[in-house]
Amino acid sequence: MKPKISLITLGARDLPRMVAFYRDGLGFPTHNYTDGDDMVMFRLEGSWLGLFPRKASAEDAGVSSEGSGFSGVVLSHNEPSKEAVDRAFAEALAAGAAPVKTPQDVFWGGYSGYFADPEGNLWEVAWNPFTDLT
Repeated sequence: MKPKISLITLGARDLPRMVAFYRDGLGFPTHNYTDGDDMVMFRLEGSWLGLFPRKASAEDAGVSSEGSGFSGVVLSHNEPSKEAVDRAFAEALAAGAAPVKTPQDVFWGGYSGYFADPEGNLWEVAWNPFTDLT
């Protein structure tokens, strides 16, 4: 298998609210999407982000759509500086994200903070001084 993640799909409980957050709040560009569609894809740099109804996604995988607490998944966005992390974090909060951990120097030598999208999916915004992931 090629070592690549092509598309990350989040199961959305309230698809219109999630579309508004990512498209209108964060400015992620949609691809072939019309309001009211069941699936939306956002073209990112190097990968794609998809939103699909949570219940339908769980049914497709053959698992329960119920769940709570930490899912074990964190989406990460890297910036070229601490100041850029602070700006991206503020942008997410202005778009409706909930702060989870404000950006700060972290144990591994970088700088990062966490926010949750409107349905609680965790995002880390980080500056990594060792590897350019921007």
